[in-house]
Amino acid sequence: MAKSAAKWATKWADDPALARIDYLLAEFPGYTGSEAALRIQTLGGFRVWRAADAEVEGADWGREKALQLVQFLITVGRQFLHKEQIIDRLWPELDADKGDRDFKVALNSANKALDPDREPRSEPRFVRRHRLAYGLDMDQIWLDSEVFEQLIEAGNLAYDKSQHGAKLAEPAPQESASKSKDIEKPAKTGNDATADKETEEYYRAIACYEEAVRLYHGDFLPERRYEDWTSAMRERVQVLALTTMTTLAELIFTTNLLEALRLTQRVLTIDPVWEDAYRVQMRAFAAQGNRPMALRTYARCVENLKKEFGVDPLPETQTLYEEIRKGKF
Repeated sequence: MAKSAAKWATKWADDPALARIDYLLAEFPGYTGSEAALRIQTLGGFRVWRAADAEVEGADWGREKALQLVQFLITVGRQFLHKEQIIDRLWPELDADKGDRDFKVALNSANKALDPDREPRSEPRFVRRHRLAYGLDMDQIWLDSEVFEQLIEAGNLAYDKSQHGAKLAEPAPQESASKSKDIEKPAKTGNDATADKETEEYYRAIACYEEAVRLYHGDFLPERRYEDWTSAMRERVQVLALTTMTTLAELIFTTNLLEALRLTQRVLTIDPVWEDAYRVQMRAFAAQGNRPMALRTYARCVENLKKEFGVDPLPETQTLYEEIRKGKF
């Protein structure tokens, strides 16, 4: 297993992050490579780059509504929406005539910002029209929030393969709560080729989760935090991020305790009642021999759950606490 891990580390030692992602998702259905004509960041802040890494500057948008339009179309992903639906979601205060006029002006400004060298009267490359509906041509756009989800899905698939089809959501029963409830390393079998393949998939899963976590610089479109059309996507991405960080911490628990602790602390900074992260952190401190910190972590868990929801920790968290308290970990 160590030999396989070293192979992955050597393979990517000098590669930039985008190259690593391209490698991991090379065969993933629907993945648009990082050499796409447009690259967009939405996690932790909104930025756009055209080909050759030319960033779209704030003044390039011309109008605030052009920026809003593109950001809204990002939130609906690969869907195409009727013009009236878009206007109603973005600018509900406008009457039909003004809404139609502002939409046309915003669309024109958006197309100029995204593709300033477009030939006159040629079809826009990125904001496409299909009959009376509009949407982004995602086959030409590398979008970090979409890639983030693709990495997680690829990681889940790889992990499932490493566990003979076992699912993360359905862990095998454990004898003790002090052991990982969700993560299992691939077991050695009599078939070396099968075992090697499972180990390869196990480390591929780790690599996918690591790249997903690196992409998560913060909230989805934080500039639009108070716009209702971003809230569902923001919450969804955050839950995926917290779940993935916790899963990654479980996977690397036995090989990198400090990173597992860092990941769980990041989770708890974002969401102080994410109970799975408390359990990983308790196990990590206990494995370090730092029993007092493990017990203090449980106390924080109890306090935050009681304050936020008025409930006690889950039975498995309480069982883990008792094992650590009695020195059975």
